[in-house]
Amino acid sequence: MDSLENSSSRDVPGARKPVLNKYAFAAALLASATSILLGYDIGVMSGAIIFIKENIHISTIEVEILVGSLNVCSLFGSLLAGKTSDLIGRRLTIVLAASTFLVGAVLMGFAPSYPFLVAGRVIAGVGVGYSLMIAPVYTTELSPATSRGFLTSLPEFFITLGILFGYLSNYILAGLPNRINWRIMVGIAGAPAAAICLGVLAMPESPRWLVMKGRYGEAKKIIQKISHTMEEAESRFQEIKIAASGLDSENSSQFSGKGVWKELLLTPSPSLRRILIAAVGINFFMQASGNDAVVYYSPQVFKAAGIHNKRHLFGITVIMGISKTFFVLVSALFLDRFGRRPLLLLGTLGMVFSLVGLGLGSKFLAENNSEPTWAMVLSIIAVCAFLSFFSIGIGPITWVYSSEIFPMKYRAQGTSVAISVNRLVSGGVAMSFLTIANKITFARVFFILAGIMTMATIFFYILLPETKGKTLEEIEGLFEARPSDVEN
Repeated sequence: MDSLENSSSRDVPGARKPVLNKYAFAAALLASATSILLGYDIGVMSGAIIFIKENIHISTIEVEILVGSLNVCSLFGSLLAGKTSDLIGRRLTIVLAASTFLVGAVLMGFAPSYPFLVAGRVIAGVGVGYSLMIAPVYTTELSPATSRGFLTSLPEFFITLGILFGYLSNYILAGLPNRINWRIMVGIAGAPAAAICLGVLAMPESPRWLVMKGRYGEAKKIIQKISHTMEEAESRFQEIKIAASGLDSENSSQFSGKGVWKELLLTPSPSLRRILIAAVGINFFMQASGNDAVVYYSPQVFKAAGIHNKRHLFGITVIMGISKTFFVLVSALFLDRFGRRPLLLLGTLGMVFSLVGLGLGSKFLAENNSEPTWAMVLSIIAVCAFLSFFSIGIGPITWVYSSEIFPMKYRAQGTSVAISVNRLVSGGVAMSFLTIANKITFARVFFILAGIMTMATIFFYILLPETKGKTLEEIEGLFEARPSDVEN
């Protein structure tokens, strides 16, 4: 069946393919900006942790707890976000996410001791969990099928942009006294959080959430603004109403997600089970790749590659951040043209070869006291290639795919389950990466990660069908057949 959302451009005589809707783009851009909070934290902590360790004298285990606590605690925000967004709406949930992170950032900046610093990261982590779940869901529900891939990949773009800003902050502030520089690094993250809280006031509510609440008039007005023609708007509105009519509630205005957890986790239909496996799987492999750990601990990784000067370390991470930002933007621009599967498979295969190269370079550096130049160059190139292939494929596509494949009734809480797995694995990897590397060497860690990404490539090839150009209401049908049988 052809996409109803595309029908307005194909069926109207003389119609051309619609350009990006500016209203939908502006709303998606602002919602996705919440993800810059996580990105900045990932980037800035890679440098701040060096000065924190020197200033308050903490052990390697305490470093891992401090770094990983934000990711682990974001699990709780992700789990709560689904129910919360069904109750109070997508827009107010974005406000809650940004304000929670703001409190955590202020507490980290003024923390008098290690326990207060951890407490700040715990609070900020809950806010991150909320933002990672709600930004893709809101953007997905607002976007037309023709540009959904691009708009829903914006959260990953902002994460990457935040990482770059974090790296720049490290480079610029590294020259300040150790007792001050790390506080400024982590504390200024509160500024974008406050700006997002104010900016959300200009955003529309998700029309699909409004329909679930029975607020058809408000939903129709918003759909008209995010559509190119009145015919397209009416088509989308009727399609959403039909999908909402399947909610198990006598009065849709009372819908709050009741009973969804049971149906989602205990008694799912075969297609819903396949959707859940796909969403959880892609989120698991996104973090099991070790990307966050490599970014968090990039100075340590580059030290193992023979680079010891702090300014040089931070300078290389800035170059690395620019590379990540460029490639995630490339992915966003071509996602709706080439589809999810080709870029996803290209990215994971590239990560496998990059990790093998990084493992080989690290192995030769560890076994040779002379630190051969070719091995140093190979390791640096391999790290940059690994992060670039991540940014082309699994990085942005995880947010797009896991938020678009769930049916309307299960979207908020289904996405929250998938993102919770994402944050749990991210926290586990971040809290164990250095300890494991110290025991078995960095080289062996990278070879293990290469094996994990090989399994990820097989998983994606078999279980993830193409969703390019499909409406949200059509995608469920892709999972009713065996995903491996669905043609691109």
